Amino acid sequence: MTTFDARPQAPSGARPPGWLSAILLDGRPTPCDAVFPLAELGQMEPACVASARRFVDRTLTGWGADGVAFEAQLVVSELVTNAMRHGGGVVQLRLLGHGPELACVVTDHSQAPPMTASPDIFAEFGRGLRLVEALSTTWGWIIAGTRDKLVWAVLAA
Repeated sequence: MTTFDARPQAPSGARPPGWLSAILLDGRPTPCDAVFPLAELGQMEPACVASARRFVDRTLTGWGADGVAFEAQLVVSELVTNAMRHGGGVVQLRLLGHGPELACVVTDHSQAPPMTASPDIFAEFGRGLRLVEALSTTWGWIIAGTRDKLVWAVLAA
Protein backbone atom coordinates (compact mmCIF):
# COMPACT_ATOMS: atom_id res chain seq x y z
CA MET A 1 0.00 0.00 0.00
CA THR A 2 1.27 3.45 -0.87
CA THR A 3 0.51 6.43 1.32
CA PHE A 4 0.80 10.07 0.43
CA ASP A 5 1.69 12.63 3.06
CA ALA A 6 0.17 16.00 2.13
CA ARG A 7 1.66 17.92 5.08
CA PRO A 8 3.19 21.27 4.16
CA GLN A 9 6.94 21.32 3.90
CA ALA A 10 9.42 23.16 6.10
CA PRO A 11 8.61 26.83 6.57
CA SER A 12 9.61 28.81 3.53
CA GLY A 13 12.64 30.91 4.18
CA ALA A 14 13.25 29.55 7.68
CA ARG A 15 16.06 31.35 9.48
CA PRO A 16 19.28 29.40 9.68
CA PRO A 17 20.59 28.46 13.12
CA GLY A 18 22.62 31.22 14.79
CA TRP A 19 25.99 29.62 14.08
CA LEU A 20 25.13 29.24 10.39
CA SER A 21 23.86 32.81 10.11
CA ALA A 22 27.09 34.05 11.65
CA ILE A 23 29.10 32.22 9.00
CA LEU A 24 26.93 32.93 5.96
CA LEU A 25 25.85 36.49 6.71
CA ASP A 26 28.64 37.83 8.91
CA GLY A 27 31.55 35.93 7.38
CA ARG A 28 32.65 34.40 10.68
CA PRO A 29 35.28 31.71 10.02
CA THR A 30 34.91 28.11 11.10
CA PRO A 31 37.48 25.30 11.15
CA CYS A 32 35.26 22.90 9.20
CA ASP A 33 34.49 24.82 6.03
CA ALA A 34 34.89 23.39 2.55
CA VAL A 35 33.82 25.01 -0.72
CA PHE A 36 33.38 23.24 -4.04
CA PRO A 37 32.97 25.72 -6.94
CA LEU A 38 30.59 23.78 -9.16
CA ALA A 39 30.33 26.67 -11.62
CA GLU A 40 33.76 25.69 -12.95
CA LEU A 41 32.34 22.34 -14.11
CA GLY A 42 29.44 23.88 -15.97
CA GLN A 43 26.43 25.25 -14.13
CA MET A 44 23.93 23.03 -15.90
CA GLU A 45 26.02 19.88 -16.36
CA PRO A 46 24.36 16.78 -14.84
CA ALA A 47 27.82 15.45 -13.92
CA CYS A 48 27.90 18.19 -11.26
CA VAL A 49 25.66 16.05 -9.07
CA ALA A 50 28.06 13.10 -9.05
CA SER A 51 31.02 15.44 -8.50
CA ALA A 52 29.21 17.05 -5.58
CA ARG A 53 28.53 13.64 -3.99
CA ARG A 54 32.23 12.71 -4.29
CA PHE A 55 33.21 16.04 -2.74
CA VAL A 56 30.86 15.39 0.20
CA ASP A 57 32.32 11.91 0.72
CA ARG A 58 35.95 13.10 0.61
CA THR A 59 35.31 16.12 2.81
CA LEU A 60 33.33 14.33 5.50
CA THR A 61 35.81 11.45 5.59
CA GLY A 62 38.58 14.01 6.12
CA TRP A 63 36.61 15.61 8.96
CA GLY A 64 35.93 12.23 10.57
CA ALA A 65 32.19 12.71 10.00
CA ASP A 66 31.70 9.94 7.47
CA GLY A 67 28.78 8.55 9.51
CA VAL A 68 26.54 11.23 8.01
CA ALA A 69 28.03 11.06 4.50
CA PHE A 70 25.20 9.05 2.92
CA GLU A 71 22.48 11.42 4.16
CA ALA A 72 24.56 14.45 3.21
CA GLN A 73 25.11 13.06 -0.29
CA LEU A 74 21.35 12.63 -0.75
CA VAL A 75 20.63 16.16 0.47
CA VAL A 76 23.37 17.65 -1.70
CA SER A 77 22.17 15.69 -4.74
CA GLU A 78 18.68 17.17 -4.35
CA LEU A 79 19.89 20.72 -3.71
CA VAL A 80 22.34 20.69 -6.64
CA THR A 81 19.73 19.19 -8.97
CA ASN A 82 17.19 21.84 -7.93
CA ALA A 83 19.75 24.59 -8.51
CA MET A 84 20.34 23.28 -12.04
CA ARG A 85 16.67 22.76 -12.86
CA HIS A 86 15.06 25.74 -11.19
CA GLY A 87 17.80 28.10 -9.99
CA GLY A 88 19.44 29.14 -13.23
CA GLY A 89 22.51 27.00 -12.58
CA VAL A 90 24.52 25.93 -9.59
CA VAL A 91 27.33 28.23 -8.43
CA GLN A 92 28.91 26.41 -5.50
CA LEU A 93 28.47 23.82 -2.79
CA ARG A 94 29.68 24.60 0.71
CA LEU A 95 29.91 22.22 3.65
CA LEU A 96 30.12 23.66 7.15
CA GLY A 97 30.65 21.66 10.32
CA HIS A 98 29.77 23.02 13.74
CA GLY A 99 29.89 20.65 16.70
CA PRO A 100 27.29 17.92 16.13
CA GLU A 101 25.78 19.64 13.07
CA LEU A 102 26.64 19.75 9.39
CA ALA A 103 25.29 22.36 6.98
CA CYS A 104 25.07 21.78 3.24
CA VAL A 105 24.73 25.08 1.37
CA VAL A 106 24.12 25.30 -2.38
CA THR A 107 24.25 28.65 -4.17
CA ASP A 108 22.31 29.25 -7.38
CA HIS A 109 21.53 32.23 -9.62
CA SER A 110 17.85 32.67 -8.77
CA GLN A 111 16.18 34.84 -6.17
CA ALA A 112 12.98 32.83 -6.44
CA PRO A 113 12.18 30.69 -3.40
CA PRO A 114 12.43 26.93 -3.75
CA MET A 115 9.22 25.37 -5.00
CA THR A 116 7.57 23.80 -1.97
CA ALA A 117 4.11 23.02 -3.32
CA SER A 118 3.00 19.45 -2.85
CA PRO A 119 3.30 17.50 -6.09
CA ASP A 120 0.46 15.56 -7.60
CA ILE A 121 0.48 11.99 -6.31
CA PHE A 122 1.37 10.70 -9.79
CA ALA A 123 4.00 13.36 -10.61
CA GLU A 124 7.46 12.10 -11.56
CA PHE A 125 9.18 15.11 -10.01
CA GLY A 126 8.66 17.44 -7.08
CA ARG A 127 9.56 15.40 -4.03
CA GLY A 128 13.21 16.41 -3.63
CA LEU A 129 12.62 19.02 -0.94
CA ARG A 130 10.53 16.50 1.00
CA LEU A 131 13.58 14.26 1.04
CA VAL A 132 15.71 17.19 2.21
CA GLU A 133 13.17 17.91 4.95
CA ALA A 134 13.10 14.27 6.05
CA LEU A 135 16.89 13.99 6.32
CA SER A 136 17.67 17.37 7.84
CA THR A 137 16.86 18.96 11.17
CA THR A 138 16.00 22.22 9.40
CA TRP A 139 16.38 23.80 5.97
CA GLY A 140 15.64 27.04 4.20
CA TRP A 141 17.11 29.70 1.97
CA ILE A 142 18.46 33.21 2.14
CA ILE A 143 19.52 35.88 -0.31
CA ALA A 144 22.56 37.46 1.28
CA GLY A 145 23.93 40.64 -0.21
CA THR A 146 24.25 39.19 -3.71
CA ARG A 147 21.84 38.33 -6.43
CA ASP A 148 22.35 34.64 -5.67
CA LYS A 149 20.24 32.43 -3.42
CA LEU A 150 21.73 30.17 -0.77
CA VAL A 151 19.68 27.04 -0.05
CA TRP A 152 20.85 25.33 3.13
CA ALA A 153 20.07 22.20 5.09
CA VAL A 154 21.40 21.25 8.52
CA LEU A 155 21.95 17.62 9.40
CA ALA A 156 22.78 16.07 12.77
CA ALA A 157 26.29 14.69 12.40
